[in-house]
Amino acid sequence: MIRTAMGTAFRLMVLAFLLMPGLAAPADETEAQRQVTQPYNNAPVWRDVRSEKEQFTTTRGIETGVLMQTAGDTWRKLRNGPVTQIGGWVLVALVIALFLFYRWKGEIKLREKPTGRIIERFTSIERFAHWTLAISFCILAISGMVMLFGKHVVLPVIGYTLFGWLAILCKNLHNFIGPLFIVSTLVIVVMWVKDNLPSASDVKWILKAGGLLTGEHVPSHRFNAGQKGWFWFGVVGLGIVMGVTGLVLDFPNFDQGRAVMQQANLIHAIGAVAFIAMSLFHIYIGSIGMEGAYETMRTGHVDESWAKEHHEDWYNDVKAGKIPAVRSSSASATVTAPQP
Repeated sequence: MIRTAMGTAFRLMVLAFLLMPGLAAPADETEAQRQVTQPYNNAPVWRDVRSEKEQFTTTRGIETGVLMQTAGDTWRKLRNGPVTQIGGWVLVALVIALFLFYRWKGEIKLREKPTGRIIERFTSIERFAHWTLAISFCILAISGMVMLFGKHVVLPVIGYTLFGWLAILCKNLHNFIGPLFIVSTLVIVVMWVKDNLPSASDVKWILKAGGLLTGEHVPSHRFNAGQKGWFWFGVVGLGIVMGVTGLVLDFPNFDQGRAVMQQANLIHAIGAVAFIAMSLFHIYIGSIGMEGAYETMRTGHVDESWAKEHHEDWYNDVKAGKIPAVRSSSASATVTAPQP
């Protein structure tokens, strides 16, 4: 009896469904009704919008008449997909690799005791330009990583409200610090381009990896091949890429369309990951990786022992008088290098 009643109820429901107006109507009739009831929200309208045919818009410029750009979905998938995921894991892997290397090798120590005689390695102007570039780079790197990886790493920890404020702060810092980074990069390039020109000794330094793995002494001039590589591929090469794409994104009023800005954004993100990855090696050596490296840029002076062990060719030029003065760290008078 219960089964009969359930069967009857089911048949009545099916009959009611078929008799309801519009539900059993053909697809074309449903679409036609939607065009009447929702004239601006139906399939034909959106197909026409996404067709990228010229439409009527109040905007005037390179994208006049374009209501919707289909390529935006491709940009979003690339940025939030492989660029973010692969880039993030590359940086994590490099941090782990540097940590393991430090645990293995520790800080590179001087072989000889300091002599007490110091040499001016960087002038105050050079140090000011370097720290301006370094600080602006760090601000851009941190704020950029928050914008690129933040919703995957930071958002789940601090929530939407705090992350919203943090993202706005990072965006504004990024936009305003970017031009300062470009200017300081140009100053650094002008000051140090001569000292970073390739030389024959660079080949030997590269083949022996600067003695980093073996501890072997490899002479170099004011900048070794590793520092020259960072200068040309990092500061100059990636600096140009980041500067140009950053200006495209920072000043969207020069008639560049959405397609150009999307391409610039992808190049900017990929270049940023490469730039940060290269900088990790530079920061490591300049801080905990090598004894005396940080003090070199902080004070501008190095001990003779440090100069001889790390940049012997440059040290010999100092002793030969090509670089004018060698100053003592004691209270005695300044000692002047012999003139050639």
